[in-house]
Amino acid sequence: MISMLWRPVSTTATVSADHTMNEAVVATDEITESATTCSNDEQRVIEGESSSSIEKHSISVEVGTSLFRFIKGKGGSTQQKIEEELGVKISIPTSKEDDFVSIEGTSVDSVTSAAEKIQAIIDESVNSRNLDYSHFISLPLAIHPELVDKLINFQNSILGNEDACTNENEDTTENKEVDQLSKENADVAVELKVEDGSAAVKVNLTNIPLVSYAPKASKSSTSSDLGIDKSIFIKPKTFHLTVLMLKLWNKDRVKRATEVLQSISTKVMDALDNRPLSIRLKGLDCMKGSLAKARVLYAPVEEIGSEGRLLRACQVIIDAYTEAGLVLENDAKQSLKLHATVMNARHRKRKTWTKKVDSFDARGIFKQYGSEEWGEYLIREAHLSQRFSFDENGYYHCCTSITFPEEMQVE
Repeated sequence: MISMLWRPVSTTATVSADHTMNEAVVATDEITESATTCSNDEQRVIEGESSSSIEKHSISVEVGTSLFRFIKGKGGSTQQKIEEELGVKISIPTSKEDDFVSIEGTSVDSVTSAAEKIQAIIDESVNSRNLDYSHFISLPLAIHPELVDKLINFQNSILGNEDACTNENEDTTENKEVDQLSKENADVAVELKVEDGSAAVKVNLTNIPLVSYAPKASKSSTSSDLGIDKSIFIKPKTFHLTVLMLKLWNKDRVKRATEVLQSISTKVMDALDNRPLSIRLKGLDCMKGSLAKARVLYAPVEEIGSEGRLLRACQVIIDAYTEAGLVLENDAKQSLKLHATVMNARHRKRKTWTKKVDSFDARGIFKQYGSEEWGEYLIREAHLSQRFSFDENGYYHCCTSITFPEEMQVE
Protein backbone atom coordinates (compact mmCIF):
# COMPACT_ATOMS: atom_id res chain seq x y z
CA MET A 1 0.00 0.00 0.00
CA ILE A 2 1.13 3.56 -0.65
CA SER A 3 1.93 5.64 2.41
CA MET A 4 1.12 9.20 1.35
CA LEU A 5 2.16 12.24 3.33
CA TRP A 6 0.52 15.41 1.97
CA ARG A 7 2.74 18.46 2.07
CA PRO A 8 0.71 21.59 1.20
CA VAL A 9 2.53 24.23 -0.78
CA SER A 10 1.35 27.82 -0.23
CA THR A 11 -0.24 29.68 -3.12
CA THR A 12 1.76 32.76 -4.04
CA ALA A 13 1.34 35.68 -6.43
CA THR A 14 3.99 36.77 -8.88
CA VAL A 15 4.72 40.51 -8.73
CA SER A 16 7.19 42.80 -10.37
CA ALA A 17 10.64 42.84 -8.82
CA ASP A 18 10.64 46.66 -8.51
CA HIS A 19 7.57 46.68 -6.22
CA THR A 20 8.17 47.18 -2.57
CA MET A 21 7.24 44.46 -0.03
CA ASN A 22 4.16 46.43 0.98
CA GLU A 23 2.97 46.64 -2.60
CA ALA A 24 3.41 42.85 -2.99
CA VAL A 25 1.27 42.19 0.09
CA VAL A 26 -1.42 44.54 -1.16
CA ALA A 27 -1.34 42.93 -4.61
CA THR A 28 -1.70 39.44 -3.14
CA ASP A 29 -4.64 40.52 -0.95
CA GLU A 30 -6.37 42.13 -3.94
CA ILE A 31 -5.98 38.94 -6.00
CA THR A 32 -7.46 36.86 -3.19
CA GLU A 33 -10.48 39.15 -2.84
CA SER A 34 -11.05 39.39 -6.57
CA ALA A 35 -11.23 35.59 -6.89
CA THR A 36 -14.77 35.68 -5.44
CA THR A 37 -16.00 38.78 -7.25
CA CYS A 38 -14.52 38.76 -10.71
CA SER A 39 -15.88 36.69 -13.56
CA ASN A 40 -13.87 33.74 -14.88
CA ASP A 41 -12.77 35.53 -18.01
CA GLU A 42 -11.56 38.72 -16.32
CA GLN A 43 -7.86 39.40 -15.94
CA ARG A 44 -6.73 41.27 -12.86
CA VAL A 45 -4.12 43.93 -13.60
CA ILE A 46 -2.41 45.81 -10.79
CA GLU A 47 -0.45 48.98 -11.53
CA GLY A 48 0.28 47.86 -15.04
CA GLU A 49 1.84 44.54 -13.92
CA SER A 50 0.05 41.17 -14.49
CA SER A 51 0.00 38.56 -11.71
CA SER A 52 -0.83 34.86 -11.69
CA SER A 53 -1.01 32.21 -9.01
CA ILE A 54 0.12 28.56 -9.40
CA GLU A 55 -1.07 25.96 -6.93
CA LYS A 56 1.32 23.05 -6.26
CA HIS A 57 0.76 19.69 -4.56
CA SER A 58 3.35 17.38 -3.09
CA ILE A 59 3.29 13.93 -1.48
CA SER A 60 5.92 11.49 -0.23
CA VAL A 61 5.81 7.78 -1.02
CA GLU A 62 7.74 5.26 1.08
CA VAL A 63 9.73 3.15 -1.37
CA GLY A 64 13.02 1.93 0.12
CA THR A 65 16.60 2.50 -1.02
CA SER A 66 16.86 -0.96 -2.58
CA LEU A 67 14.03 -0.06 -4.99
CA PHE A 68 15.22 3.39 -6.08
CA ARG A 69 17.01 1.91 -9.10
CA PHE A 70 13.74 0.51 -10.42
CA ILE A 71 12.03 3.90 -10.09
CA LYS A 72 14.88 5.59 -11.96
CA GLY A 73 15.16 2.96 -14.69
CA LYS A 74 18.10 2.59 -17.04
CA GLY A 75 19.75 5.97 -17.39
CA GLY A 76 16.82 7.56 -15.55
CA SER A 77 14.44 6.66 -18.40
CA THR A 78 11.57 5.36 -16.24
CA GLN A 79 11.57 8.40 -13.97
CA GLN A 80 11.76 10.76 -16.93
CA LYS A 81 8.85 9.05 -18.71
CA ILE A 82 6.54 9.43 -15.68
CA GLU A 83 7.53 13.08 -15.22
CA GLU A 84 6.85 13.95 -18.86
CA GLU A 85 3.55 12.06 -19.10
CA LEU A 86 2.03 13.51 -15.93
CA GLY A 87 3.82 16.84 -15.64
CA VAL A 88 5.29 16.08 -12.21
CA LYS A 89 8.69 16.28 -10.59
CA ILE A 90 10.00 13.13 -8.84
CA SER A 91 12.77 13.63 -6.29
CA ILE A 92 14.75 10.55 -5.28
CA PRO A 93 17.06 11.02 -2.26
CA THR A 94 20.76 10.24 -2.53
CA SER A 95 21.05 9.28 1.13
CA LYS A 96 20.67 5.59 2.02
CA GLU A 97 18.93 6.68 5.22
CA ASP A 98 15.88 8.13 3.45
CA ASP A 99 13.25 5.68 2.13
CA PHE A 100 10.83 8.30 0.75
CA VAL A 101 10.42 9.54 -2.82
CA SER A 102 8.86 12.99 -3.20
CA ILE A 103 6.38 13.77 -6.00
CA GLU A 104 5.40 17.34 -6.81
CA GLY A 105 2.81 18.49 -9.37
CA THR A 106 0.25 21.15 -10.21
CA SER A 107 -2.80 18.97 -9.50
CA VAL A 108 -3.88 16.29 -7.08
CA ASP A 109 -4.72 13.94 -9.95
CA SER A 110 -1.27 14.14 -11.55
CA VAL A 111 0.51 13.55 -8.25
CA THR A 112 -1.77 10.64 -7.33
CA SER A 113 -1.35 9.04 -10.76
CA ALA A 114 2.44 9.27 -10.44
CA ALA A 115 2.27 7.62 -7.01
CA GLU A 116 0.18 4.80 -8.45
CA LYS A 117 2.69 4.23 -11.24
CA ILE A 118 5.50 4.08 -8.70
CA GLN A 119 3.52 1.57 -6.64
CA ALA A 120 3.04 -0.58 -9.75
CA ILE A 121 6.81 -0.54 -10.32
CA ILE A 122 7.37 -1.60 -6.71
CA ASP A 123 4.89 -4.48 -6.98
CA GLU A 124 6.53 -5.76 -10.14
CA SER A 125 10.06 -5.42 -8.78
CA VAL A 126 9.56 -7.19 -5.47
CA ASN A 127 8.02 -10.19 -7.19
CA SER A 128 10.85 -10.53 -9.69
CA ARG A 129 14.27 -12.10 -9.32
CA ASN A 130 15.86 -8.73 -9.97
CA LEU A 131 15.31 -7.88 -6.30
CA ASP A 132 17.16 -10.34 -4.07
CA TYR A 133 16.05 -11.45 -0.62
CA SER A 134 17.31 -9.06 2.05
CA HIS A 135 16.52 -10.99 5.26
CA PHE A 136 15.66 -14.47 6.47
CA ILE A 137 14.70 -16.37 9.61
CA SER A 138 17.68 -18.48 10.63
CA LEU A 139 18.46 -21.09 13.26
CA PRO A 140 22.19 -20.48 13.92
CA LEU A 141 24.46 -23.54 13.98
CA ALA A 142 27.74 -21.64 13.82
CA ILE A 143 27.42 -21.05 17.57
CA HIS A 144 28.86 -24.57 18.00
CA PRO A 145 32.68 -24.32 17.64
CA GLU A 146 33.13 -28.06 17.09
CA LEU A 147 30.82 -27.95 14.07
CA VAL A 148 32.64 -24.94 12.64
CA ASP A 149 35.93 -26.85 12.92
CA LYS A 150 34.46 -29.82 11.06
CA LEU A 151 33.29 -27.57 8.24
CA ILE A 152 36.70 -25.93 7.96
CA ASN A 153 38.36 -29.36 7.73
CA PHE A 154 35.78 -30.45 5.14
CA GLN A 155 36.50 -27.41 3.01
CA ASN A 156 40.26 -27.74 3.29
CA SER A 157 40.18 -31.43 2.43
CA ILE A 158 38.16 -30.83 -0.73
CA LEU A 159 40.21 -27.87 -1.91
CA GLY A 160 43.41 -29.61 -0.82
CA ASN A 161 42.80 -32.57 -3.14
CA GLU A 162 43.99 -30.56 -6.09
CA ASP A 163 47.20 -29.49 -4.38
CA ALA A 164 47.86 -32.97 -3.09
CA CYS A 165 47.23 -34.48 -6.52
CA THR A 166 49.46 -31.92 -8.24
CA ASN A 167 52.29 -32.29 -5.71
CA GLU A 168 52.15 -36.05 -5.96
CA ASN A 169 52.42 -35.95 -9.74
CA GLU A 170 55.23 -33.40 -9.58
CA ASP A 171 57.14 -35.55 -7.13
CA THR A 172 56.67 -38.63 -9.28
CA THR A 173 57.84 -36.83 -12.40
CA GLU A 174 60.82 -35.39 -10.59
CA ASN A 175 61.87 -38.81 -9.30
CA LYS A 176 61.58 -40.27 -12.78
CA GLU A 177 63.73 -37.50 -14.18
CA VAL A 178 66.37 -38.16 -11.55
CA ASP A 179 66.35 -41.84 -12.50
CA GLN A 180 66.92 -40.97 -16.13
CA LEU A 181 69.70 -38.57 -15.31
CA SER A 182 71.47 -41.31 -13.41
CA LYS A 183 71.62 -43.24 -16.65
CA GLU A 184 73.14 -40.46 -18.70
CA ASN A 185 76.48 -42.28 -18.65
CA ALA A 186 74.98 -45.50 -20.05
CA ASP A 187 76.82 -46.97 -23.00
CA VAL A 188 75.42 -46.03 -26.39
CA ALA A 189 77.03 -47.74 -29.37
CA VAL A 190 76.60 -46.07 -32.74
CA GLU A 191 77.99 -47.70 -35.88
CA LEU A 192 78.07 -45.77 -39.16
CA LYS A 193 78.67 -47.46 -42.54
CA VAL A 194 79.07 -45.60 -45.79
CA GLU A 195 78.85 -47.65 -48.97
CA ASP A 196 80.84 -46.71 -52.05
CA GLY A 197 78.91 -44.57 -54.47
CA SER A 198 75.99 -44.13 -52.14
CA ALA A 199 74.82 -41.01 -50.45
CA ALA A 200 72.95 -43.01 -47.87
CA VAL A 201 74.31 -43.72 -44.43
CA LYS A 202 73.35 -46.79 -42.44
CA VAL A 203 73.13 -46.23 -38.70
CA ASN A 204 73.12 -49.13 -36.25
CA LEU A 205 72.12 -48.10 -32.72
CA THR A 206 72.68 -50.54 -29.88
CA ASN A 207 72.46 -50.42 -26.10
CA ILE A 208 70.05 -47.45 -26.10
CA PRO A 209 68.49 -47.14 -22.60
CA LEU A 210 64.71 -47.09 -22.51
CA VAL A 211 63.30 -43.85 -21.08
CA SER A 212 59.72 -43.41 -19.79
CA TYR A 213 58.04 -40.40 -18.21
CA ALA A 214 55.16 -40.19 -15.78
CA PRO A 215 51.97 -38.97 -17.48
CA LYS A 216 50.90 -35.43 -16.73
CA ALA A 217 48.01 -34.97 -14.32
CA SER A 218 44.67 -35.02 -16.07
CA LYS A 219 42.99 -31.66 -15.99
CA SER A 220 39.64 -33.35 -15.44
CA SER A 221 40.78 -34.46 -11.98
CA THR A 222 41.45 -30.97 -10.67
CA SER A 223 39.00 -29.15 -8.42
CA SER A 224 38.80 -26.12 -10.67
CA ASP A 225 37.82 -28.23 -13.66
CA LEU A 226 35.14 -29.92 -11.55
CA GLY A 227 33.66 -26.48 -10.91
CA ILE A 228 34.83 -26.46 -7.30
CA ASP A 229 36.43 -23.38 -5.75
CA LYS A 230 36.41 -21.73 -2.36
CA SER A 231 33.67 -19.24 -3.19
CA ILE A 232 30.93 -21.89 -3.49
CA PHE A 233 31.51 -23.21 0.05
CA ILE A 234 29.27 -21.83 2.79
CA LYS A 235 31.36 -19.85 5.24
CA PRO A 236 31.61 -22.00 8.39
CA LYS A 237 30.95 -19.02 10.67
CA THR A 238 27.59 -18.41 8.95
CA PHE A 239 26.37 -22.04 9.10
CA HIS A 240 22.62 -22.20 9.81
CA LEU A 241 19.22 -23.64 9.01
CA THR A 242 16.86 -21.44 6.97
CA VAL A 243 13.22 -21.25 8.02
CA LEU A 244 11.93 -18.46 5.77
CA MET A 245 13.29 -16.04 3.15
CA LEU A 246 12.07 -12.43 3.22
CA LYS A 247 12.23 -9.32 1.05
CA LEU A 248 12.16 -6.34 3.39
CA TRP A 249 12.83 -3.40 1.09
CA ASN A 250 12.27 -0.50 3.50
CA LYS A 251 12.62 0.36 7.17
CA ASP A 252 8.93 -0.04 7.85
CA ARG A 253 8.93 -3.67 6.71
CA VAL A 254 12.05 -4.40 8.74
CA LYS A 255 10.40 -2.91 11.83
CA ARG A 256 7.25 -4.96 11.30
CA ALA A 257 9.29 -8.13 10.79
CA THR A 258 11.12 -7.45 14.04
CA GLU A 259 7.87 -7.00 15.92
CA VAL A 260 6.36 -10.18 14.47
CA LEU A 261 9.18 -12.42 15.69
CA GLN A 262 9.08 -10.90 19.16
CA SER A 263 5.32 -11.28 19.38
CA ILE A 264 5.32 -15.05 18.74
CA SER A 265 8.02 -16.03 21.23
CA THR A 266 5.49 -17.67 23.57
CA LYS A 267 3.78 -19.56 20.73
CA VAL A 268 7.12 -20.93 19.55
CA MET A 269 7.97 -22.09 23.07
CA ASP A 270 4.59 -23.82 23.28
CA ALA A 271 5.22 -25.58 19.96
CA LEU A 272 8.49 -26.88 21.43
CA ASP A 273 6.65 -28.04 24.59
CA ASN A 274 9.05 -25.80 26.53
CA ARG A 275 11.72 -28.47 26.16
CA PRO A 276 15.21 -28.30 24.61
CA LEU A 277 15.47 -29.45 21.02
CA SER A 278 18.50 -30.98 19.30
CA ILE A 279 19.15 -32.07 15.74
CA ARG A 280 21.47 -34.55 14.06
CA LEU A 281 23.36 -33.78 10.86
CA LYS A 282 24.39 -36.84 8.89
CA GLY A 283 25.68 -37.39 5.38
CA LEU A 284 25.21 -35.21 2.30
CA ASP A 285 22.51 -34.84 -0.31
CA CYS A 286 22.04 -32.92 -3.54
CA MET A 287 19.38 -30.34 -4.32
CA LYS A 288 18.57 -28.98 -7.77
CA GLY A 289 20.47 -31.22 -10.15
CA SER A 290 22.41 -34.47 -10.19
CA LEU A 291 25.65 -35.19 -8.35
CA ALA A 292 27.52 -34.75 -11.63
CA LYS A 293 25.96 -31.30 -12.09
CA ALA A 294 25.08 -30.29 -8.53
CA ARG A 295 23.89 -26.80 -7.70
CA VAL A 296 23.38 -27.17 -3.93
CA LEU A 297 24.96 -29.72 -1.59
CA TYR A 298 23.59 -29.96 1.95
CA ALA A 299 23.58 -32.00 5.14
CA PRO A 300 20.13 -33.50 5.90
CA VAL A 301 18.56 -32.52 9.24
CA GLU A 302 17.02 -35.01 11.64
CA GLU A 303 15.23 -34.00 14.82
CA ILE A 304 16.42 -36.12 17.72
CA GLY A 305 13.37 -37.86 19.13
CA SER A 306 11.42 -37.39 15.87
CA GLU A 307 8.51 -35.70 17.66
CA GLY A 308 7.98 -33.04 15.00
CA ARG A 309 8.45 -30.20 17.49
CA LEU A 310 10.96 -28.35 15.32
CA LEU A 311 8.70 -28.33 12.27
CA ARG A 312 5.76 -27.16 14.39
CA ALA A 313 7.79 -24.28 15.79
CA CYS A 314 8.96 -23.31 12.29
CA GLN A 315 5.39 -23.39 11.01
CA VAL A 316 4.32 -21.00 13.77
CA ILE A 317 6.97 -18.55 12.54
CA ILE A 318 6.00 -18.94 8.87
CA ASP A 319 2.28 -18.49 9.57
CA ALA A 320 2.89 -15.34 11.62
CA TYR A 321 4.90 -13.65 8.85
CA THR A 322 2.42 -14.72 6.20
CA GLU A 323 -0.50 -13.25 8.16
CA ALA A 324 1.46 -10.03 8.62
CA GLY A 325 1.74 -9.68 4.84
CA LEU A 326 5.54 -9.92 4.87
CA VAL A 327 5.82 -13.11 2.78
CA LEU A 328 5.53 -12.97 -1.00
CA GLU A 329 2.72 -15.01 -2.53
CA ASN A 330 5.01 -17.48 -4.30
CA ASP A 331 7.12 -18.01 -1.16
CA ALA A 332 4.01 -18.68 0.91
CA LYS A 333 3.23 -21.65 -1.34
CA GLN A 334 6.61 -23.30 -0.75
CA SER A 335 6.80 -26.23 1.64
CA LEU A 336 9.49 -26.16 4.32
CA LYS A 337 12.47 -28.47 3.93
CA LEU A 338 15.04 -27.87 6.64
CA HIS A 339 18.58 -28.44 5.43
CA ALA A 340 22.09 -27.24 6.22
CA THR A 341 23.74 -26.04 3.00
CA VAL A 342 27.48 -26.69 2.72
CA MET A 343 28.03 -25.75 -0.94
CA ASN A 344 26.05 -23.56 -3.32
CA ALA A 345 27.08 -22.88 -6.94
CA ARG A 346 25.07 -19.65 -6.93
CA HIS A 347 27.65 -18.12 -4.57
CA ARG A 348 30.44 -18.51 -7.11
CA LYS A 349 32.45 -15.35 -7.69
CA ARG A 350 32.75 -14.60 -11.39
CA LYS A 351 34.58 -11.91 -13.31
CA THR A 352 31.77 -11.72 -15.87
CA TRP A 353 28.04 -12.32 -15.43
CA THR A 354 26.40 -15.15 -17.36
CA LYS A 355 22.87 -16.55 -17.68
CA LYS A 356 24.21 -20.10 -17.78
CA VAL A 357 23.04 -22.27 -14.88
CA ASP A 358 26.05 -22.90 -12.68
CA SER A 359 26.91 -26.29 -11.21
CA PHE A 360 29.79 -28.45 -9.95
CA ASP A 361 30.73 -32.14 -9.95
CA ALA A 362 29.99 -33.47 -6.45
CA ARG A 363 30.49 -37.17 -7.14
CA GLY A 364 33.92 -37.31 -5.53
CA ILE A 365 32.74 -35.32 -2.52
CA PHE A 366 29.71 -37.54 -2.07
CA LYS A 367 31.85 -40.66 -2.24
CA GLN A 368 34.06 -39.34 0.55
CA TYR A 369 31.50 -37.56 2.75
CA GLY A 370 28.17 -39.10 1.75
CA SER A 371 27.85 -40.82 5.14
CA GLU A 372 29.66 -38.24 7.25
CA GLU A 373 28.56 -37.92 10.88
CA TRP A 374 28.53 -34.17 11.47
CA GLY A 375 27.19 -34.50 15.01
CA GLU A 376 24.24 -33.57 17.25
CA TYR A 377 23.56 -29.95 18.16
CA LEU A 378 21.16 -27.96 20.34
CA ILE A 379 19.00 -25.32 18.64
CA ARG A 380 19.24 -22.34 20.97
CA GLU A 381 17.52 -19.46 19.17
CA ALA A 382 15.89 -18.09 16.05
CA HIS A 383 17.14 -14.90 14.37
CA LEU A 384 15.77 -12.35 11.96
CA SER A 385 19.03 -12.21 10.00
CA GLN A 386 20.12 -9.61 7.48
CA ARG A 387 21.91 -10.90 4.41
CA PHE A 388 25.24 -9.43 3.27
CA SER A 389 25.83 -7.92 6.72
CA PHE A 390 27.82 -9.62 9.48
CA ASP A 391 28.57 -9.21 13.18
CA GLU A 392 31.91 -9.33 14.96
CA ASN A 393 31.76 -13.14 15.09
CA GLY A 394 31.25 -13.50 11.36
CA TYR A 395 27.57 -14.50 11.58
CA TYR A 396 24.75 -12.61 9.86
CA HIS A 397 23.65 -9.35 11.47
CA CYS A 398 20.81 -10.06 13.88
CA CYS A 399 17.87 -7.62 13.71
CA THR A 400 16.12 -9.44 16.56
CA SER A 401 15.96 -12.94 18.03
CA ILE A 402 13.98 -15.27 20.30
CA THR A 403 15.44 -17.98 22.47
CA PHE A 404 14.61 -21.68 22.48
CA PRO A 405 14.49 -23.75 25.71
CA GLU A 406 17.91 -24.92 26.86
CA GLU A 407 16.80 -26.64 30.04
CA MET A 408 13.84 -28.77 30.99
CA GLN A 409 11.03 -26.78 32.60
CA VAL A 410 10.20 -28.22 36.04
CA GLU A 411 6.71 -27.53 37.34
